[in-house]
Amino acid sequence: MVVSMLRHGRLGDGLDVLDLGTGAGGLAAYASLRFGARHVTSLDVDSYVTKAAAERLAGFGLTPRFLVADATQEVPGAYDRIVSTVALPPGPGLRPVLGALRDGGRLVTTLARTGVIITGWKRANGDVTGVVERSPAGFMSARSGADHPPPSVLAEAQAADGEVISTGRYPVLDIPSTWELRSMLEIAAPGVEATFHEEGRTRTALLVHSDGSWARATAEWTDPPTVHQRGPRRLWDVLERIRTRLNIEGALPLLGARVRITPEGICHFSRGQWNAAVGAQ
Repeated sequence: MVVSMLRHGRLGDGLDVLDLGTGAGGLAAYASLRFGARHVTSLDVDSYVTKAAAERLAGFGLTPRFLVADATQEVPGAYDRIVSTVALPPGPGLRPVLGALRDGGRLVTTLARTGVIITGWKRANGDVTGVVERSPAGFMSARSGADHPPPSVLAEAQAADGEVISTGRYPVLDIPSTWELRSMLEIAAPGVEATFHEEGRTRTALLVHSDGSWARATAEWTDPPTVHQRGPRRLWDVLERIRTRLNIEGALPLLGARVRITPEGICHFSRGQWNAAVGAQ
């Protein structure tokens, strides 16, 4: 996966590369070996991670620069290529990364809670334009402030009756493991958390959002589920509309879609008659 992300980055001699999300230091090591450590910077929010990676790579004679920073708040320096192996949040949390990318530079990243890889080139007006690649990927979200639903909402979703109780149209499925479906759900309802639990033949899926919306669907194996929903949005209805589109068209429009990311971090997607945007406040 690291090699694939580097290939998407279209690295070249003399280009300054930012490895966003140091991890074990693998991406920084590959880039340093191929293009020279003086052109490679690796950034992580965790000082222990960067220290350990620096020591590990030094043992191989590789000395890229390591930085400690919260990339959703600040990215020191300017780069020709930024390859992120953490999933970045659209909106304000993406601005520092975009600001650190030079005009004509290339961004490769995933978006938080999705399994899609976005690649694009930075234009003179500050926009990054490109595509959603057809190869999926999954990385942990960039760490910053808390953005998960409050525990009280999760507890309510697990056991309470909904304001609306209905019978679902489709069987319960393991939403976090469905790459494209899960990604489309995040585009349609940004910030939604999805979980799945199976006990014997009983399958339960939860959708929870920090705005207080939640949905719980439970069924025996492939039977139509009983669906409880509460809050300002009907999250299970959003999911079922996506599944209906998949059944009708045989595919979803996200993979292969065009992408335009504004300097404010708003991500605009389009393909055929379909379009969507995430990151607006």
